[in-house]
Amino acid sequence: MTTSSEELGKHANSVHHVREDSEYVRLVISNETRTTEADMSRPQAEARIKSFLWWVKALILCIFIIIFLLVFLKWGVPFLFEKVLIPIMQWEATAFGRPVLAVILVASLAFFPVFLIPSGPSMWLAGMIFGYGLGFVIIMVGTTIGMVLPYFIGLLFRERIHQWLKRWPQKAEMIRLAGEGSWFHQFRVVALFRVSPFPYTIFNYAIVVTSMQFWPYLWGSIAGMVPEAFIYIYSGRLIRTLADVNYGNYHMTPVEIIYNVISLIIAIITTIAFTVYAKKALNDLKTAETNGEASAFDHGSFEMEKLPLETPKQVGLSNVSS
Repeated sequence: MTTSSEELGKHANSVHHVREDSEYVRLVISNETRTTEADMSRPQAEARIKSFLWWVKALILCIFIIIFLLVFLKWGVPFLFEKVLIPIMQWEATAFGRPVLAVILVASLAFFPVFLIPSGPSMWLAGMIFGYGLGFVIIMVGTTIGMVLPYFIGLLFRERIHQWLKRWPQKAEMIRLAGEGSWFHQFRVVALFRVSPFPYTIFNYAIVVTSMQFWPYLWGSIAGMVPEAFIYIYSGRLIRTLADVNYGNYHMTPVEIIYNVISLIIAIITTIAFTVYAKKALNDLKTAETNGEASAFDHGSFEMEKLPLETPKQVGLSNVSS
């Protein structure tokens, strides 16, 4: 009897433990599983919400851009033609001769970048007034002077420019990339900078804090400005054609209309392609350099001290003037 009682007690205890274990599994372990699943699903839900908000913002931005373009085409374009372009063309025909206009445009392209003033309007005027031949020469001569002058002026203020660049470490890292490597590497990076959306008026001054040599800077700048010069000349000629059609006695034939539409599409695609290629190439160079020098500096933050303060190997002012 005693043995049977003990066995019944053990059986009851085991059943009780099984029930407790099952209750633990049901209440605790299943709850932990639900918590883990909730933790895993939360980032996915947040990602969906962020994606939805991004598309909403993009849609709102597109709507605003479309509204702005419609308003600009309705009122802005006529205002520019009547108050700016037509007076400029009349001024061109009466105020100065073409040689004087060429000198004025070269001077504006040369000195505007020194004062960080965009020189795009001057390039448009060169295309409108002088066309592809002489307009290209004017743009290249003026922009070349406008890229060389800030370079030599910046050499006089290298320390101040170095301190100023500390406020934008990511941009400074990209600028430092231009001064690395061989002559061809420097030439290529400068040409890519000229084609990329990086503000070239700032680049002219900022490049002096690197080890960039003068000649790859010069030839890379000239090579990078060639596509931009032709795009500005074409857009200037197109603007003048539209002005003549809307406010003059000129009428385009169907062939000319088709030609201008196709040329405009090609110009837009070319501009986007050059910009995307230059940006991608610069990012690839930056990534390759970062991977190659991972042991030299921290990936998380760029040290401005990497920008050398010693005078780069270049042609001095006295050598250039001689």
